Amino acid sequence: MNFVGLILNAAAAAGQDGQTGQAGSSSIIMMVIFWAILIAGLYFLMIKPQKKQAKQQEDMQNSLEPGDSIMTTSGFYGTVLDVEEDTVIVEFGNNKNCRIPMHRKAIAEVEKAGTAVAGKEKEEESSDSDKKKKDKKEKKEKDA
Repeated sequence: MNFVGLILNAAAAAGQDGQTGQAGSSSIIMMVIFWAILIAGLYFLMIKPQKKQAKQQEDMQNSLEPGDSIMTTSGFYGTVLDVEEDTVIVEFGNNKNCRIPMHRKAIAEVEKAGTAVAGKEKEEESSDSDKKKKDKKEKKEKDA
């Protein structure tokens, strides 16, 4: 039985309960509105975020450059040596002879070459400013 048949059966059942034709048509309209809201909600809660995540993953994989640190989908960490169309040559570990060509889609995370140092510097700056704030606070408490 299809969707339209279900709606017509529901309308017929509503008409048999002694309701007028106008009440039966309003129940059909309410049912259609309910299904439209349900489908729209599912789209915005499930399908759209999944498409957004897939787009971000594709952009990340297309932005690979030699020197980037990566993590593969199987959990191996390595450094990109060369990028071709669909193949990436990755060096794993400290052994310079362990160079493996792999498909671009097998890369789960990318860390750009210069971001690790910048992140550590920002952490140090924030911890220095936190220490200064604590010192000022302690001085105020001692003065009070």
